[in-house]
Amino acid sequence: MSEQIVDLIVIGSGPGGYVAAIRAAQLGFSVVVVEKRAALGGVCLNEGCIPSKALLESSEHFFRVSHELSEHGIEVSAAKLNLEQMMSRKTGIIDKLTGGITGLFKKNKIVSITGQAELLASEGSTKKVKVMSGEGSQELSGKSILLATGSEAIELPHLPFNGETTINARDALSLTEVPKRLLVVGGGVIGLELGSVWSRLGAEVTVVEMLPQIIPQADPQVAQTLQRSLKKQGITILLKTRLDKIETTENGIIASLTTNKGEQQLTCDKVLVATGRRAQTAGLGLEAVGLTTNKQGQLEVDEDYQTSAPGIYAIGDLIPGPMLAHKASEEGVVFAERLAGQKSSVNYQVIPAVTYTWPEVATVGKNEVELKEENIPYKAGKFFFAASGRALCMGMSDGFVKILADPDSGRIHGIHIVGPQASELIAEATTVLSFAGSIHDLAVTCHAHPTLAEALKEAALAVNKEAIHA
Repeated sequence: MSEQIVDLIVIGSGPGGYVAAIRAAQLGFSVVVVEKRAALGGVCLNEGCIPSKALLESSEHFFRVSHELSEHGIEVSAAKLNLEQMMSRKTGIIDKLTGGITGLFKKNKIVSITGQAELLASEGSTKKVKVMSGEGSQELSGKSILLATGSEAIELPHLPFNGETTINARDALSLTEVPKRLLVVGGGVIGLELGSVWSRLGAEVTVVEMLPQIIPQADPQVAQTLQRSLKKQGITILLKTRLDKIETTENGIIASLTTNKGEQQLTCDKVLVATGRRAQTAGLGLEAVGLTTNKQGQLEVDEDYQTSAPGIYAIGDLIPGPMLAHKASEEGVVFAERLAGQKSSVNYQVIPAVTYTWPEVATVGKNEVELKEENIPYKAGKFFFAASGRALCMGMSDGFVKILADPDSGRIHGIHIVGPQASELIAEATTVLSFAGSIHDLAVTCHAHPTLAEALKEAALAVNKEAIHA
């Protein structure tokens, strides 16, 4: 391999890296992918998106059987949790998907190498990478290098991860027993999703968030609605609260908190720290090619995703923008196409974001706070799932759809959903925004009845107070 100069070396096989590799191979490039894990797929498939959604789905079934089937006239004996089987199912899904990537690599003649990649100084126009593995080291040569190593959990100085009492998201996805009392530090997407999993399975969950609302990037009304629903499910949420220190005792972990009402203590069995993620650049050898990160620890790139080092590119969590798997995948495709001379681009204004709690939260475009800050005029239309026949039949009527649109043209600025299957409903919203659609486009589109998607049509009509069922 060291004697061959390939067209592209991709470091990292997550949703950005593996998608970029496949698209580049489709376009005729010779591609080598270096992945430090034994399995392909990066954080998303191995310890993030996929395992968390598997456990969210399983835990939701458990909760519904335990608490909601009687409402449907279904009487069952007490549900029994088999956590080992639940984890086994999660692992099976991961194996199937990571194995699928291996198959796609073979189909597209992509070479995959397991090991830790380190950038070396370039030799003229040829880029160099050293790969360290248990079998030793080897050197790769390529015309271009794509960095797609993703991100890692941020460790707080006073709360170092130990895998036992203080855990990160990866640890929380593989617990062998349900903690009696779980303290979650961080009211963002990861903290709320994993807190929901263990709450449904029987843990007493408390979430502490320093800011005045959960999922801070979300529309405030959406966040408030979600918080009320989570409270009804038994999750305690403490806003404007900081965890100062913890002390391990015979009776559990004593957490010292500072709230807007003063200091208080809380006893728990595990502390899940979910305060954000940072770009994973350690060990890459950026200095060897003259690269430095910005204040956020990320790499700045141009429209081709090229860094300041010619021939070295970066996508996904390594560069500015939301740390989302689908954002990385879109960038991976566009990177490969631009490398081939095409003029593809990512529309960063219409990247959806989803929180897979219950109810789900999904948003695309601007929210009201952003519109006000940018002095953009708008009108809002809302439709509540409490008036949706399908939502009532499902027994999932919490939440609403909110559409923000220009008062004159009706062009949509943003769509925000908190409710059942919001993660699926946001696809229609994203499509409309991608084509610069208006509330009229949604309003005249015939939606099947009864469906949850009708809420989008009704919310569009509500902007001008024309909703039929509101």
